[in-house]
Amino acid sequence: MGFGQIPLLKTIPGSAVPASLVLAISLIAGAWAFDGVRAQESAAPIRLVLPEHPTAEDLRAAYSGAPETWPAPVLRDGAAFTELGPLPPAPAPADNPTTPEKVALGQRLFDDPRLSASGQIACASCHARELGFADGLRTSFGHDRRRGRRNSPSVAASGHMPVLFWDGRSDTLEAQSLHPIVDPLEMAGALPEIEARIAAEPSYAEDFRKAFGDETVTIDRIAKALASFQRNLRPGQVRWRRFIDGQRSALNDQQLRGLHLFRTKAACASCHSGPVFSDGKFHNLGLTFYGREREDLGRYEVTGLARDVGAFRTPSLLSTSRTGPWMHNGLFPSLEGIVRFYNAGGAHPRPTAAQEHDPLFPRTDPMLQPLNLTEEEIDDLVAFLETL
Repeated sequence: MGFGQIPLLKTIPGSAVPASLVLAISLIAGAWAFDGVRAQESAAPIRLVLPEHPTAEDLRAAYSGAPETWPAPVLRDGAAFTELGPLPPAPAPADNPTTPEKVALGQRLFDDPRLSASGQIACASCHARELGFADGLRTSFGHDRRRGRRNSPSVAASGHMPVLFWDGRSDTLEAQSLHPIVDPLEMAGALPEIEARIAAEPSYAEDFRKAFGDETVTIDRIAKALASFQRNLRPGQVRWRRFIDGQRSALNDQQLRGLHLFRTKAACASCHSGPVFSDGKFHNLGLTFYGREREDLGRYEVTGLARDVGAFRTPSLLSTSRTGPWMHNGLFPSLEGIVRFYNAGGAHPRPTAAQEHDPLFPRTDPMLQPLNLTEEEIDDLVAFLETL
């Protein structure tokens, strides 16, 4: 077992001592047994160890404390795990501190179709509040009703992501906010024209003055306001937020079993961890369609590195039940389908004879392995995901 973990003892057969009291006794015993170790490793949390088949009472007791005391996650090799926790305010860069005035201007711009060439498409067209700041489509429609090749991810937690877009082409919200405006498949705008159009609207003058000190409209200020609005967004007031903020009764027994599976047998926490439920990294799930009509090379298009072919950024799972369909191409219309996909170990395409020696042929991330979840466990895991 090692230091830093203590077993959550089962109630002694025939005894009336509840598991919660046994847990308390275990904690006291652990404190005594590891007192000398704590003097040297005071920062190391003590994690509880559950029996192989924990009861609802066991789980309720094990997850009653701070996340640092929860049973240790089961992680795949190469995982970069950060413990789950409440979502803090999104950090802002020094040259663009978040203010209420900038957020208000950014919200108005986010909803304004004048940022598009046609004057008919706004940022909110693909990131609707009612749909968790996604759009509910497999892939989005843009300028001239042309369909893009990727799913519109929710932007509700974008202020917490280290890189933006499925392929990570932007590392700041300020840079990200301008990409859709000029993308020919999205808003198809030209930045000088957009700047002039917003400047020509008299009602914007006061908004820019409040946000930036004077009425001057620039693309840089438009980007900063849009970024400030997105940093101010937070996923909805849901069961998970209440649970992680300390209301441990917010999850029912099935959802709590799902949380435990998420962290252990299903190994979801290998990629979906931290307050935002994402490692911010890129993984190949085998859904590249390499050499086929729907081919998408993912991160490779940004880096040019063979190892990045077919790799896409891990999305946040906050508000995930509202933001389907899922994956970079919107392939899955249900959360159950996604869980079954991972339960099977993901997709592992095999090269054709012509592709056998192709150095760019994508390789599925070795983290994806069959999970052997039962039907009940699949239902439990879906139930937990829905709390997010």
